[in-house]
Amino acid sequence: MTSPGDAAQRHVPVLRDRIVDLLEPALSVEGAVCVDATLGMGGHAEALLERCPSARVIGVDRDEQALALAGERLARFGDRFLGVHAVYDEIADVVEAHTDGVAHGILFDLGVSSLQLDQPDRGFAYRHDAPLDMRMDQSSGITAAEVLNTYSHGDLARILKTYGEERFAGRIASAVLREREKEPFTTSARLVEVLRTAIPAASQRSGGHPAKRTFQALRIEVNAELSVWERAIDAAIGVLAPGGRIAVLSYHSLEDRITKQAFARGATSRTPAGMPVELPELAAYLRLLTRGAEVPDEQEQHDNPRSASARLRAAERLTSSNGATA
Repeated sequence: MTSPGDAAQRHVPVLRDRIVDLLEPALSVEGAVCVDATLGMGGHAEALLERCPSARVIGVDRDEQALALAGERLARFGDRFLGVHAVYDEIADVVEAHTDGVAHGILFDLGVSSLQLDQPDRGFAYRHDAPLDMRMDQSSGITAAEVLNTYSHGDLARILKTYGEERFAGRIASAVLREREKEPFTTSARLVEVLRTAIPAASQRSGGHPAKRTFQALRIEVNAELSVWERAIDAAIGVLAPGGRIAVLSYHSLEDRITKQAFARGATSRTPAGMPVELPELAAYLRLLTRGAEVPDEQEQHDNPRSASARLRAAERLTSSNGATA
């Protein structure tokens, strides 16, 4: 296999400057800590370390190869950078172990990384024949092949419909069950051929590559991305210092919906209507920093096509209390 190459050459951080602009005010104080909870190859972390000389960054990733590459990229910052092997829903444990208990900035860049997409042997890219793995942490967990070879028709159809928003989920699940009786699935090329057969030709002409939605659904299932994200967003808000800021990049409508709902809960007072005063324990504990979800401009989408589906939301912590999650 060829050398993975330098992280800086292989990764274009989405909305890098806008994210740094949003987080910088919270990272300007001496000793500020930013948690890049989805470090990847370190592009956003590098920009934050360069722009915020008083801050240090804790980079979290479940992918050990990404941690190694980012560590090389960020070695010049010395002890201002620390890499931690963990899943991002463990953010509270990471903050407790490596800070005084709070983070001043938090970044999540969700979804699959450029490293994972660009390495055919990881099985994320449907345009390359590769083992059907799709685990972000290859040291543990179920593979995409195991999902295809062991899930029931109902479970397969459910994840394809829910996570992939696949119109033909039932037809695809039936085709997978028929094919796995002949021989278990092991590589991506065979799955792509099954999908080409199962999805009507007219839909393939108008709906993009026939494997796109199925591969997305399998990846989300294998890595439990949505359930992890639901836990992570609340945990992250819970460890954010007053005046601290959180930014989230999503690439899927379900991820963005979870983010939107969590931020909306925090930005809404729970004091009952008609009360003469705001009850401090029920007051809003977040201030929204973006109007809706921001998207990359046309130039960035042209230069980096993978940014096209990105949605950015950000918020600032107002108080040290947010009810049950404080």
